[in-house]
Amino acid sequence: MGLKIQRVAIICFLMAIFSYKTTAQLTRQDKTENLRNIERLNISSMIQPLPLKNKFLDSAYNIWCGSVVKAPKIGYYMFYSRWPKAKGHEAWITDSEIALAFSEKPEGPYSHVKVIFNKRDKKYWDGVCTHNPTVIIHQGKYYLYYMGTTGSAPITPNFAYSPAWYNYRNNQRIGVAIADNPLDQWTRYDKPILEASPDSTAPDAMLVSNPAVTIDQNGRFIMVYKQVEKNGKYQGGKVRFGVAFSSAATGPFIKNDSPIFEEKNSSYKDAWMIAEDPFIWNYKGINYAIVRDVIGKFTGVSGALALLSSSDGINWKPTTYPMVIGKEIFDETGTKLDDKLERPCLLIENGIPIYLFGAMGIDNRAHSMNIAIPLLLKR
Repeated sequence: MGLKIQRVAIICFLMAIFSYKTTAQLTRQDKTENLRNIERLNISSMIQPLPLKNKFLDSAYNIWCGSVVKAPKIGYYMFYSRWPKAKGHEAWITDSEIALAFSEKPEGPYSHVKVIFNKRDKKYWDGVCTHNPTVIIHQGKYYLYYMGTTGSAPITPNFAYSPAWYNYRNNQRIGVAIADNPLDQWTRYDKPILEASPDSTAPDAMLVSNPAVTIDQNGRFIMVYKQVEKNGKYQGGKVRFGVAFSSAATGPFIKNDSPIFEEKNSSYKDAWMIAEDPFIWNYKGINYAIVRDVIGKFTGVSGALALLSSSDGINWKPTTYPMVIGKEIFDETGTKLDDKLERPCLLIENGIPIYLFGAMGIDNRAHSMNIAIPLLLKR
């Protein structure tokens, strides 16, 4: 009788252990799946202090942008913009070039590998400046979408934001380059894939820039881009974002008629700018965007980053937890960084965001860098 009781006790004990492990495993699976439910994902709760080593800096160059992709079996590539630090922050419009960096780990350290686009003749649409890289890998090829510009105005000591500076700024257009391997030669085209509208009343009649691209569940390419209207002044008018669609990576892209990220008859309709610097991706049939919340429309904090969602790429709304990160960012020592985060990029693996990359100024933008903020997966 005593032996039977011992056997029953052992069986109950083993069943309890199995039940605990199974419950724990299901709990972990539930939490992991919840992390993949982007509509209810609270990215701000995942933000960790910036490790001091997670900074990509170059003493001779300003670094801006930063599109990071995982290269199969070898590590991570960062496509970024750079221009000589000595020329000042606003020299991006005449001197930015797109370069490539590599790291074996997602957070870095990243090391410069090569310049992808060298300057070419001003007769080309992107002969003076290349900027705003965003990269997708599709069917084994790398597609690099970017802004390019050209101009002929003289560059003087007080050049920034002068009429001559706007001569270059207003010629911004969007292009794409293709490579089988980022280390090899890129196919670069002599014409942009997205032009400013010939209709002088269109919201993108002056320029198009800042492309962000994803592929939806139907294989459709979605491009979100910055647009500036004409208003009779050399600076142009309101800055908005539009969206265009294509069945192919290289276009043609068909524009939607109206700006996105704002509702018709919105109380913000007269604001100069509402959103900026989108990063977009598609997950389980829904499109998501992280944008800079310029006037606090989505998060209530001007300069924060906001998370939005859309089923069609045209109509966007804040998610359950729209705040991604505020305009104040701290490193692991508790020190507040000098600037807000711009040009965001999420590194997503298995549907879960693991790092938030972005550009940031240093010392009132006397210098700039890209940083990699860890996202803690709370399971």
